Amino acid sequence: MFGKRTSFGGNTNGAAPQKPAPAATPAPKAPTARTPAPTAQKTKPPVREPKEQVMDVDGEVKNRGVDSEYFKTKSSVFNALIDSIDLSQLATMEIESAREEIRDIVSEIIALKSIVMSISEQEDLLEDICNDVLGYGPLEPLLARDDIADIMVNGAATTYIEVNGKVRLTNVRFRDNAHLMNVCQRIVSQVGRRVDESSPICDARLPDGSRVNVIGPPLAIDGAALTIRKFKKDKLTLEQLTKFGSISPDGAQILQILGKVRANVLISGGTGSGKTTLLNCLTAFIESDERIITCEDSAELQLQQPHVVRLETRPPNLEGEGEITMRDLVKNCLRMRPERIIVGEVRGPEAFDLLQAMNTGHDGSMGTLHANSPREALSRLESMITMGGYSLPSRTIREMIVSSVDVVVQAARLRDGSRRITHVSEIMGMEGDVIVTQDIFVYDIVGEDANGDLIGRHRSTGITKPKFAERARYYGEELNLVEALERANSENVGAA
Repeated sequence: MFGKRTSFGGNTNGAAPQKPAPAATPAPKAPTARTPAPTAQKTKPPVREPKEQVMDVDGEVKNRGVDSEYFKTKSSVFNALIDSIDLSQLATMEIESAREEIRDIVSEIIALKSIVMSISEQEDLLEDICNDVLGYGPLEPLLARDDIADIMVNGAATTYIEVNGKVRLTNVRFRDNAHLMNVCQRIVSQVGRRVDESSPICDARLPDGSRVNVIGPPLAIDGAALTIRKFKKDKLTLEQLTKFGSISPDGAQILQILGKVRANVLISGGTGSGKTTLLNCLTAFIESDERIITCEDSAELQLQQPHVVRLETRPPNLEGEGEITMRDLVKNCLRMRPERIIVGEVRGPEAFDLLQAMNTGHDGSMGTLHANSPREALSRLESMITMGGYSLPSRTIREMIVSSVDVVVQAARLRDGSRRITHVSEIMGMEGDVIVTQDIFVYDIVGEDANGDLIGRHRSTGITKPKFAERARYYGEELNLVEALERANSENVGAA
């Protein structure tokens, strides 16, 4: 992948690298204790930017340009390394052993080329080259940070990140577009996918479940566009969402009850509003003895129950064959004796099959879809069923929705970057040809503080006995439901 491959060098067999071959100067074993090779000519020490590669909180970009001298030095050392090792043999080693091997060889190359560097500069160079060979190159520092929600690479020279709901420019860059494509190919190959000119669009995932999308040349004109939706190492809980202000404590208890009493829930929201995170939170209240089957385009859900079957769609091959769609997965999982079906995202004809499952004994099924309000979510659901080629009257489709879906939970990303659950709405029934809904909890924006952050509050709409109270009684949760609603109503009176 990275260039010419010859015999493996370094210290594995007790021999020095074949090229270059140090004769008089012994190779140092540790990069921090280098003995410079005696030579009359010294190269200019490269200038290395700070390791932190993000914008200031004030919005100023730190060191946007990357010093060409550093890249020139890095390329020279990297090419010498590739000429000295066999990557196929390196792949058979443990990660830590391979990393140490590379560090030893790079230290020898630095000494041979008489590159004058401080210990910290040399350590940065060693780390960058190890990331290039064994990891995801310049993306490694960003992937290691848990406060970054999204990484957006727009060609080799431009990388953005999202932190605290705000998109910021970084000074992370790749050597060239070929280097970026190599990293993209390394990511997607882990899940059996490929990305090249013949197949330039690909969805994949990282080992931690982070979602990855790649679109490469010739469709991406200025170099490959790589987007990574990161998942936090520690899965968020409803308690944490309450702490962050995404939902009130009483609203969180209502959601917890919905998960326990096997209500059929749709989570609606825009891009980046936290739908998948919220779905993960709701699934935490599923009983451990239930058989759960998840269907996703790219496996992201992190269910903690012991009896979970994870299914993932498959794109067509180069001949256009072998595609497995979301609808194929949903239809097949009905034959797998599921108790709950969780669909990562409903975006097409599989909506019909999910509603059928919800209405035929698979209570407690859940899914997400893109919409800006609960009312719009129901309209989109109807549209997706119609897109599947079903020539059913609109009233019949709406009756199916009413009999299948119990609650729509609306998530939103507000203009200040915060994420809030703005509606918890239940479906009541039909009046004529119109689906009737009622809000149980809503989020009201009441103002803005001096920093531009929105001020709002969650409030109950005064509903004391929602339609799913009968289901709560059946599962022994009616008392908890009534208490949560009464507390929320009393808080409304106090706030008024």
